[in-house]
Amino acid sequence: MHFTETRLAGVWIVESDVFADERGWFARAWAPEPFAARGLETTFVQASLSSNRRRATIRGLHYQTAPFEEVKLIRAVRGAVHDITVDLRPHSPTYLQWVGVDLTADNRRMIYIPRGCAHGYQTLTDDADVFYFVSAPYSPAHQRGIRWNDPAVKVEWPLGPPASLSDRDGQFPDFQTAGPR
Repeated sequence: MHFTETRLAGVWIVESDVFADERGWFARAWAPEPFAARGLETTFVQASLSSNRRRATIRGLHYQTAPFEEVKLIRAVRGAVHDITVDLRPHSPTYLQWVGVDLTADNRRMIYIPRGCAHGYQTLTDDADVFYFVSAPYSPAHQRGIRWNDPAVKVEWPLGPPASLSDRDGQFPDFQTAGPR
């Protein structure tokens, strides 16, 4: 596996070695050793799959508060998404900055997101499926979010405003107003 750190500390693009022949290809989807060698989380308690019908759908920007803060390892298994990570760690040098990475079924990239970051994505294709490993169980009482167009963060979504957005995601408060709570 190959790891490339993004401009946000602790956020990594992970690419598997792909072995192809006339039958197709093979790649390791998960192995704890390469992550542990970098001091990254290796214990995941939940795996989730998100299916999205429409291009330009936005999901997020979601995070959970302590003690249920999450590390996430995410990949697109069908179609393509533009995946967004926002640094919400107050003592981080990249606090309230964001990074976007295209995850596609074809490029087989993953993104590793540490605790203290919000996560979301915009689908670049119809019928995009996203697979997540998560280090903490979902806790409704600890679930938070910031709005997709929060003026403090200014995420640049590649396809502009969402074609589809949940009511909950559309009603998240501005982060500067609500704070991490």
